[in-house]
Amino acid sequence: MTDTFTNASRALFDKQVFAHVATLGADGSPHVTPVWVLLEGDDIVINTALGRAKARDLAADPRVAISLTDPDNPYSVIAVRGTVATFTTDGADEVIDRMAKKYMGVDSYPLRTEGEVRVTVRIRPDRIVQQPADQE
Repeated sequence: MTDTFTNASRALFDKQVFAHVATLGADGSPHVTPVWVLLEGDDIVINTALGRAKARDLAADPRVAISLTDPDNPYSVIAVRGTVATFTTDGADEVIDRMAKKYMGVDSYPLRTEGEVRVTVRIRPDRIVQQPADQE
């Protein structure tokens, strides 16, 4: 286990890998969804839209778990427990555009819907586990 991301784990975040984000609903039930993800410094950044279960859950309860599996090596995994540090609509359209560039190779996110309000969630890791543990 480690308290910071290694170079190998940072490299995984640079890939077009989906993260699985687990949130807690109002009744305490877990909700897991695949998401696009960025690593900025030591914060994990995801983006969603207001009104979705993930956004409601994270606005109400800042606890979150995230996992990523290397598509080139399914035995290379990162699992994070963290806390929402920021939850904002400010600049969220620009963040989803950056993610669309990374994941789709386009300059602007093409799947926007009319009236959709994007939100960026910055997650501060509380616990990081990497497998294999000896990744540099």
